[in-house]
Amino acid sequence: MARYRGPVCRLCRRERMKLHLKGDRCFTDKCAIERRNYPPGQHGQGRGKLSEYGKQLREKQKVRRIYGIQEKQFRMYFQTADRRKGVTGEQLLQQLELRLDNMVYRMGFANSRTEARHLVRHGHFLVNGKRVDIPSYVTKAGDTVAVREKSRQIPAVIAAQENLASRGAPRWIEVDAKSFQGMVKELPRREDITMPIEEHLIVELYSK
Repeated sequence: MARYRGPVCRLCRRERMKLHLKGDRCFTDKCAIERRNYPPGQHGQGRGKLSEYGKQLREKQKVRRIYGIQEKQFRMYFQTADRRKGVTGEQLLQQLELRLDNMVYRMGFANSRTEARHLVRHGHFLVNGKRVDIPSYVTKAGDTVAVREKSRQIPAVIAAQENLASRGAPRWIEVDAKSFQGMVKELPRREDITMPIEEHLIVELYSK
């Protein structure tokens, strides 16, 4: 399966916004957006206006890169959202937010979703007391996500917990830092997802 392995800061510059792909670095002056807030490449500063299709494509790429998902899997999420009752765009974002790797990041056990994905794959987390090593595992309201006792001394987990105070956890998640666990209090609503995402553009793109 193809996966982007180049400099991730180029992805933020391409979308002209912080995607928070490098954890702490995104909050410092070293962030690529702070230094060069224009698309990468020889003609990055001279690119003209986007067409309507171009805007839709860029929005889809932006959301894919935020959550670290490949095209085929992202399209499957959209098809599932399209079959559900309710607003398709909101259903899509809800599915992405409930992924286990995103939950680990949101609860402050990792500094980025990429780091969270690595930790989950190595079996460092329990969901409702059972070990789960699938980053795309979809959590539900009432589920508890905890760091395994043997994994609580991992430097990356400790560093992420220290940064949680400044980053904060969403309203729909309850985190107990002392016991290294968090709970999904309820399903996220659209107003709980504060990232600048225009999901209606994605729906328009896939509905053609």
